[in-house]
Amino acid sequence: MSVMKRGANANLTREIPGLKGLVLGVRWSTGAEKGLADNLVLATILCSADGKALSEEHFVFFNQLSEPSMSVRQLTEALDDDAEQVEVEFAAVPAEVSRIVVAIYINQAPGTARGLGQLRDLVVRVLDPANNRELVRSENMATAVSGESAMALGEVYRHSNGWKFRVIGESYRTGIVGLAEDYGVPM
Repeated sequence: MSVMKRGANANLTREIPGLKGLVLGVRWSTGAEKGLADNLVLATILCSADGKALSEEHFVFFNQLSEPSMSVRQLTEALDDDAEQVEVEFAAVPAEVSRIVVAIYINQAPGTARGLGQLRDLVVRVLDPANNRELVRSENMATAVSGESAMALGEVYRHSNGWKFRVIGESYRTGIVGLAEDYGVPM
């Protein structure tokens, strides 16, 4: 297992020939802050070469567990100690998708004062779905946030004829609105 810092990337399909897909697992620890745990949402955005979502149907979250091609699916039950997981099947990903971004945000009412800085731990992991083996994981990104309420954690992206993973760790004080704006997700 390799721990990756923000900005680092791993060439998944070059390092593991025959890798057919992956599972992106997100772990977080809120300690006693139950309200925060209940309102954290995992989202996955399928983007074209310009870094924008193909459409609102290419935004996968609790209300839309898959996108049209079914190549990216949020699992209804996470395995291991992950809070949430998303499965990606490489061969089924539409050709117009250049990158798949995984993010979290706090689903909260206006005026609520919760932030990702209340997290003790926040890690994104890449797993081989064939054997549930962890391939790489990010550093603990909880230490880099305070009042932000959304974060792009990492991305799986096309590279040559394969796939790479990169840790992003970009946070947003404007929450889901800022995240959606950056990735062109209609709100």
